[in-house]
Amino acid sequence: MSDKAKTPGGLRIASLAPSATSILCAIGAKKHLIGVTKWCADVAPVARLPKLGDCWHLESVDEILALKPSLVIGSVPYKQETLVKLLEHPINFLAMNPRTLADVYTDIRLLGGIASRAKAAEALVRKMQRDFAAIERVSKKQKRRVRVYSEAWPNPRISSPPWVSEIVRLAGGELVVPPGQKVSEAQIAAAMPDVIVLAWTATGDTADGAKAYEVDEWKNVPAIRDHRVYVIRDELLNTPGPPLVKGAKTLQGLLRGVENKKD
Repeated sequence: MSDKAKTPGGLRIASLAPSATSILCAIGAKKHLIGVTKWCADVAPVARLPKLGDCWHLESVDEILALKPSLVIGSVPYKQETLVKLLEHPINFLAMNPRTLADVYTDIRLLGGIASRAKAAEALVRKMQRDFAAIERVSKKQKRRVRVYSEAWPNPRISSPPWVSEIVRLAGGELVVPPGQKVSEAQIAAAMPDVIVLAWTATGDTADGAKAYEVDEWKNVPAIRDHRVYVIRDELLNTPGPPLVKGAKTLQGLLRGVENKKD
């Protein structure tokens, strides 16, 4: 029996946001999902659900309407034209736009309330907080913080989202440019990061680290000089939900290696 066939009546959610999908599955509300984006399968066990477009690219609103959702969940980033197409129809639409880890916890509690899984949502929040606290306890033993440039997109260069700044700090680093903004190669060079992390949106782990070594302005940057350009699967840093814990652990592993070599 397919996941679609198992879906009960009542709450029917079409999720265009991998973060929402990861949260709903983590709190035991997968049964309410009737359709997801192709990116959602990277962060949650939803491979058998119907695949829809997302808030950036949507072939047709009809594919969503055909599933008769009682709620459609989207998130930033989005294309205005795509959102307009959705809102032209009488559907309930929830837009998620977290900026900080506190916002992520708020979103978890919100979805827990919507799905009648409030206790499970609170348990997830507390587990994530405990996991992050354990990661931070380890990083506090470091003698110095590792200077990090984390990139969400290469052209134009965009630094990783604001919550990644918190993740970097928990893992023992310090983000050296403003998060979630367009940044120049000169700005990055001036910041002199010890480590460059590439987590390009919607690319998995296929970001091309070799290209960082070809930037003329970066020749004297410690991360380039010491060959410390790393690729992290984008969903581990760019999905504001449960995957962030694994992202923080992965990042901490990289930064501890750098710190140990500095000693």
